[in-house]
Amino acid sequence: MDHFALKTDSLYQSTIEKTLHRNFMGYTTNKTQLMIGLGMSSIGDSWGGFAQNIKNVKEYEECVNAGQFPFFRGHILSEEDKVIRKHILNIMCHFETSRVESEMRFEGLENTISHLQEMVNDGLITVSNNKLIVVEKGIPFVRNVCMAFDLHLLRNQPEKAVFSMTI
Repeated sequence: MDHFALKTDSLYQSTIEKTLHRNFMGYTTNKTQLMIGLGMSSIGDSWGGFAQNIKNVKEYEECVNAGQFPFFRGHILSEEDKVIRKHILNIMCHFETSRVESEMRFEGLENTISHLQEMVNDGLITVSNNKLIVVEKGIPFVRNVCMAFDLHLLRNQPEKAVFSMTI
């Protein structure tokens, strides 16, 4: 991945203990289910939804001075979104996810797994009946694995790149 920690660091220990968490700011040793976005363009996360603040200084100040939330846009997570979020967090933090429990299943899961067949063929991940594991040589491609789970990205692919690119 693109993060590093010494073996004496709490992030490393959280990785070993499988307690590592990820949020908008990056990796953390604490579960953060509420993040308040302060400032222009910041993103808040209530665990049930996201809200991004206004990007323009003048408009942002006007909203704040009027006592209004300076939200530009937001998204309330569906039950499907919440399940997919769990899979993505599992993969990003622990390099594996499971589909044994019924609460980890969503419509399109098998299609998502089939999109990863090329990575299986390349030896970057393994997929069994119940588990997906990113093997060591696949770790640099973990974001690509997660992208297969991002149904919003797959359903609404823009004509030109609007986000940072993966390798």
